Amino acid sequence: MINALIVDDEPKNLRILQGLLGESCPDVRVVGEAVSAETAIPLIASLKPDLVFLDIEMPHGNAFDLLDRIMPVNFEIIFITAFDSYTLKAFKYSALDYLLKPVSMDELRTAVLKARERIRFKNINEQLQTLLFNINKPNSALQKIALPNNEGLVFVQMADIIRFEAKGGYTYVHTTGNQKYVSSRMVKEYEEILPSDLFFRIHNSHIINLNFVVKYHKGRGGVIEMSDNAIIEVATRRKEEFLNRFGIR
Repeated sequence: MINALIVDDEPKNLRILQGLLGESCPDVRVVGEAVSAETAIPLIASLKPDLVFLDIEMPHGNAFDLLDRIMPVNFEIIFITAFDSYTLKAFKYSALDYLLKPVSMDELRTAVLKARERIRFKNINEQLQTLLFNINKPNSALQKIALPNNEGLVFVQMADIIRFEAKGGYTYVHTTGNQKYVSSRMVKEYEEILPSDLFFRIHNSHIINLNFVVKYHKGRGGVIEMSDNAIIEVATRRKEEFLNRFGIR
């Protein structure tokens, strides 16, 4: 059984979420509710929840203000928000879950399943630090990303990643210093969340960091050399867009 606390300043939302949890997540027991960061802090201390559903925008301090005051934490978090803003990409970088209001039952069930898995790995404080770091660093090159693997998560500076390579159902992440990480996340998933000003999917099996391209050799699609000496074919359909990134038309 997962003991959960809900933090939301709107009583209607508290009732709706509690009802959805009762219908779709019978292994989640709501042990408390709070309507502000101030009332949440003593409840967290006394109830010691396994999971907190945390509304991002609240009067008199948002979710991040609350976390700044109580970190490190020993519970998982699912964030809830009504705002689909650029900030939400930071959640994906840190491998933390968020739900958009109105909350759907299917998305809630999926988020709880993932939270249950994360409880085993206890990476939450590193994930929160990555989230807060990224929110305060709007320049994508300065941000960090969490790389899920079979043991948990590895946190890597975005600017240090040279390329993502799809191989056998996994993604190999090559970074500076001749480091390589194996991630259980598919390369297509990375394509969806990576900043497009920094990364480009040059081939079905490769996403590259444009800052690490060393040479381009002409051809039907062409071939590039990366700073780690990798030689990568440019897909014909992506050639024009790739060259445009460097102002070549």
